[in-house]
Amino acid sequence: MRSGPKCVEATPRIELGMELLQSSALPLGYVAFGPRFYLRGGRGQTELDLDADRLRDVLAQVPGGVVVVSTRDAQGYRGLTASSFAAASLDPPLVLVCLDRFSATLGAVAAAGAFNVSLLARRQEFLADRFSGRAPAADPAWREVPHRAGANGLPVVEGCAAWFECELNARHEAGDHEVLLGLVRAAGRGQAEPLVHFQRGFWTLS
Repeated sequence: MRSGPKCVEATPRIELGMELLQSSALPLGYVAFGPRFYLRGGRGQTELDLDADRLRDVLAQVPGGVVVVSTRDAQGYRGLTASSFAAASLDPPLVLVCLDRFSATLGAVAAAGAFNVSLLARRQEFLADRFSGRAPAADPAWREVPHRAGANGLPVVEGCAAWFECELNARHEAGDHEVLLGLVRAAGRGQAEPLVHFQRGFWTLS
């Protein structure tokens, strides 16, 4: 516990790199090979004098809310943990999230043309692990994941701190990720404190 008017409480057992949460661990347009970064260009890649481990350490200082991005495909529900969620615009209401280019969830979002975002609550760390591949994966029906269907028919995590129902508005390539812009069709807030990712661990506001 840290002193001051606003403090946070950490969970020491959690040791996650930002990149494991499908976050903006790498600057957009950059890709890491070994200890250095390369900027993607029209005729190849330009080496930058930037140490990957050092940059990850610096980016670990940037706190982010932990969300589950959800949608569905022919097999059932899809979900992925992310910490790169942010508001993009109020008029029109747009939010953005970054997903790995090779994730099944990204493909399902593109096919469905819609996705939901559930901002996890402090006590939902296990769900963050589950949807980031660090715990047993959820079955396609999400039988062991408390959830409800949104107005768009896509799942929202029950007990979350906030939720957004989004229509896919645009996709932008960003290195090994894609930036998805969602037009918010519905949103709501819960009573729980949000789960925050900071310094490779899970924290909460207090």
